Amino acid sequence: MSDSQPRATRLWRNADFLKLWSGETVSQFGSLISGVAIPFAAILTLDAAPFQMALLRSAGIGAGILTVLFVGVWVDRMRRRPIMIATDLGQAVLLATIPIASVAGVLKMTHLYAVTFAAGLLSSFFDVAYRSYLPSIVERDDLVEANSKLSASSSVAEVGAFAMAGWLVQWLTAPFAILIDALSFAFSALCVMNIKRPEPAPAPPARRSPVAREIAEGARFVWGHPMLRALSLSAAATSFSFGVTSIVYMLFVVNTLGFKPGLLGMIFSVGGASSLGGAIVATRAARRFGAGRSMVFGLVIWGVGSILVPLAHGATLPAGALLVAQQLIGDGGATIYLINATSIRQMIAPPEILGRVSASLRFIGLASALAGSIAGGAIGQLLGLRFALVVGACGPFAAAAALWPTVRALEQESDRT
Repeated sequence: MSDSQPRATRLWRNADFLKLWSGETVSQFGSLISGVAIPFAAILTLDAAPFQMALLRSAGIGAGILTVLFVGVWVDRMRRRPIMIATDLGQAVLLATIPIASVAGVLKMTHLYAVTFAAGLLSSFFDVAYRSYLPSIVERDDLVEANSKLSASSSVAEVGAFAMAGWLVQWLTAPFAILIDALSFAFSALCVMNIKRPEPAPAPPARRSPVAREIAEGARFVWGHPMLRALSLSAAATSFSFGVTSIVYMLFVVNTLGFKPGLLGMIFSVGGASSLGGAIVATRAARRFGAGRSMVFGLVIWGVGSILVPLAHGATLPAGALLVAQQLIGDGGATIYLINATSIRQMIAPPEILGRVSASLRFIGLASALAGSIAGGAIGQLLGLRFALVVGACGPFAAAAALWPTVRALEQESDRT
């Protein structure tokens, strides 16, 4: 395969990347449906309160926090493709238990907590393995393009999934909408099983250090590299913001504003179109302005979109317009930031430590999201859902402020050299 080929052409000719891309796209489609359906199952089927929603969100995050640093070590010690297959199949089985429990009449919040916790554990394995596996089937120069394509197809899935999710919840009830996600994980596992490229062997046991020392190596690498350190701070801010917002958003738009699930699903689907635009722009912006400036720009746009939601009042046309505007503006900005942040991490970290680097950054994000979830539940219950959304909207701006000095310093150093 000639290096003179356009990057996009090289990826279209990479059969193993296409398999990974296909499986991840379908899995994202299902996960987006369950991402809507599980909160609706809690709110509409089980009449969950704000603090129960915080516990539900915290269950998945807590599983990741408890295990993700160890996961990073295991991912660096093992081949990554089998991990991805096993976790996909595990999540398919877990999610299928929700409609089964619903049919049996025994679905409780404790069941949702347990499934969310176990799924969060498996998701930690998959996400760290997946981000670490991609550079083994894609050339380094193609990473931004590959991440853009993965994000773009996820955005297309988001348009369809969110458009369908609300209506599926209304027509089938939330527990049965979740069954689609279970099937999507099974399809993803099948796609990954069919990847043919041999995966590089992990380090032999004789070269391994104790687990605690290997975890520390990953953390030191992150904190010792200026850009990774800045990314960790921005990840903390955006994850805290997402934790706050994810707890109170559904309660706000359903209980405070009074929107119905079907219409909300259509509104959410707009974010997929915005994310698709962000995925297309991300690669071009990185080439023209640099990945650092592109990340800061994406964060600011994300924050501008987020502040629109708490301005909405009632299930009115202006309120719906504000929710749509948030999807159009905020999701595109978030996508530009995330694509460039992921690609920079994959370029900086050597393959033998990439799992631990990814795990360290994921740990920071999960811990911050957990703190945000708890704060969101408490603020929403004590001070109101609208005020909690304002707090959540500040996160992307704080992340941009944390990232910008490092971006400028590295640009100036590059100019001098």
